[in-house]
Amino acid sequence: MAIDVTVRRVIPLPPGQVAAYAMDWRHDAEWTQGIRTAELTRPAAGGGFGVGAEITRTAYFLTRRIDYVLRVAAYEPPRLLDMISVGGPMPMHVTYAFEPHPRGTLAGIRVRGGPGGFYGVAGPLLARLVRSNLTKDLRDLQRRLSDREGGA
Repeated sequence: MAIDVTVRRVIPLPPGQVAAYAMDWRHDAEWTQGIRTAELTRPAAGGGFGVGAEITRTAYFLTRRIDYVLRVAAYEPPRLLDMISVGGPMPMHVTYAFEPHPRGTLAGIRVRGGPGGFYGVAGPLLARLVRSNLTKDLRDLQRRLSDREGGA
């Protein structure tokens, strides 16, 4: 079963501010469900983060630890971050998008892929779990940014 899930949320802050935080891999564990660690394991050709960089994440999903590597395929701040898995238990394509909105930023996360191994058994539940997690991710992103705005 392939999945293609998109979740969007209006965050009442400017796109540049939302994208700067969300696109910074050092914040992944602060707002992304299940992620315990994220590490830049391969810098972009010019150094640092950008197209070609690889982020290794350790996460827990359905009570199982998964380690996976995402390679940056497109990096156009503050509008777009597109990543494709190059290592892990299942193929995955993750896209973060940020657009101006009259009330701030329309933030979106899209996850596409297909389950492999253990996750193939999860079948119909997988898309619902991904949607739930992405909804929580955007909620937590907004909370984290609002806390920072308030000086917390």
